[in-house]
Amino acid sequence: QVRMVESGGGLVETGGSLRLSCKTSGIIWSAFSGNAMAWYRQAPGAQRELVATIESSGATNYADSVKGRFTMSRDNAKRTVYLQLNALKPEDTGLYYCQHPSYPSTWGQGTQVTVSS
Repeated sequence: QVRMVESGGGLVETGGSLRLSCKTSGIIWSAFSGNAMAWYRQAPGAQRELVATIESSGATNYADSVKGRFTMSRDNAKRTVYLQLNALKPEDTGLYYCQHPSYPSTWGQGTQVTVSS
């Protein structure tokens, strides 16, 4: 059974930092290392939005709203992806999820990020 377990969220002040982790299980190493991974977030009352992606090569892409502040990385040996959040703003508040493209309907419980003004 494929699972995503997100962690690392919390309550921080504007300008603060957090490091999110997403550990996957039930995915064989080649299926993890050979595929992109993505981070999404969902603010209260809003639709889930794509925040960042990382290719198997390590190349990354970011939403314009987080570019220059967030950094996504991966550790294939641990089947884990990370999202470093810096210079946080209140509009970054939301529930953060990771996703594997081969399992688009599989979501974890998410990790809550709350940024106070």
